[in-house]
Amino acid sequence: MTNDDERDAFAKAMQGVKPLQKIERVLATKRPQAKAHNSRAAHAALLVESVSGPGEGAPDMIEQLGEEIAYRRPGLPEKIFRQLRRGRFSIEAETDLHGLTVNEAKLLLRDFIGESAQRRLGCVRVIHGKGLGSGPRGPVLKGNVQRWLMQWDEVLAFVTARVRDGGSGAVYVLLRRR
Repeated sequence: MTNDDERDAFAKAMQGVKPLQKIERVLATKRPQAKAHNSRAAHAALLVESVSGPGEGAPDMIEQLGEEIAYRRPGLPEKIFRQLRRGRFSIEAETDLHGLTVNEAKLLLRDFIGESAQRRLGCVRVIHGKGLGSGPRGPVLKGNVQRWLMQWDEVLAFVTARVRDGGSGAVYVLLRRR
């Protein structure tokens, strides 16, 4: 079979095929080994601090039910928040923090959220992972990601993603459009 025959056969096979919708992804260029820097006690302390400590969000605006978490800033309409929880917003961009250290993840996430807000994106997905590779310490990035997101003004709300979008290993983030 010649190159022309192969090209014609491929073109014939692809007739009527529609390209998949493109989801912009921001991936780390270097994928280092995951290093857990926080003990289980430190992780628990971070989670408590993120719920009750000083910060931008009101403590009564965060809910945690098992693996699921939901946070919204005061003033965000309940209807919008409900739509976010149900996965009704299109995911306009995503970033994957798997395998990064806590410091690397924070820098990448800060840049991603800032750039996404500057581009006037409404809803993005952040994949932090379920922490299955962290062993008995549990997830390292999950609690940190939640704490960071509550501190940044661009973030209006975030919720645990639907199972099809990563479940407890990811969050949908609703951004304030600048």
